Amino acid sequence: MGEFNEKKTTCGTVCLKYLLFTYNCCFWLAGLAVMAVGIWTLALKSDYISLLASGTYLATAYILVVAGTVVMVTGVLGCCATFKERRNLLRLYFILLLIIFLLEIIAGILAYAYYQQLNTELKENLRDTMTKRYHQPGHEAVTSAVDQLQQEFHCCGSNNSQDWRDSEWIRSGEAGGRVVPDSCCKTVVAGCGQRDHASNIYKVEGGCITKLETFIQEHLRVIGAVGIGIACVQVFGMIFTCCLYRSLKLEHY
Repeated sequence: MGEFNEKKTTCGTVCLKYLLFTYNCCFWLAGLAVMAVGIWTLALKSDYISLLASGTYLATAYILVVAGTVVMVTGVLGCCATFKERRNLLRLYFILLLIIFLLEIIAGILAYAYYQQLNTELKENLRDTMTKRYHQPGHEAVTSAVDQLQQEFHCCGSNNSQDWRDSEWIRSGEAGGRVVPDSCCKTVVAGCGQRDHASNIYKVEGGCITKLETFIQEHLRVIGAVGIGIACVQVFGMIFTCCLYRSLKLEHY
């Protein structure tokens, strides 16, 4: 009877080992995906960060990059801990899983919270940013972001093209007779912003605020879904780890 129980326990441990190994392979790939989303947000989708008053959007991306990197390292550690049957490595693996779980939940919550307040922030700050910082010394990033925003989303001004009448750049005389930036034009040529007729510039209802809000909200949904989705998967990893740890402990005794 004792021999039967020993074989049964050993068989259960082997099953858990291979189950956890398979999980870690998938977990490593998930970490790569999380890190890729974070880098994608920072490298390709961060052009408009200079137009945002809050750093929350940037923070969520950085959290995903850090979490993804740690996930990949943890996945390798999990494989080592599984096949070497080292309980101290399993403890460390579980702790790292818990830390990553918390990081990704935080990223998801931040993304959701910022999603809710984005409209208010843009309404309060985007107009001032565009009219007071565009083409001003030390604000080259804002100038570039505004030009790209207006060209990419076919809009002009935060709410409409009339917002540019309050621009410090337009009022200063440095604009060369322009009433809107050249990036408002449907066909951009030097000095085309001197005429603000609908045939020449983009006149979109809701202005750039609506376009930028939709753009950022779409990416916040991706960040939040990835963070919370991977965090839910990690719950299974923590359960498998606890079961294997308990099984090894019973065998040891």
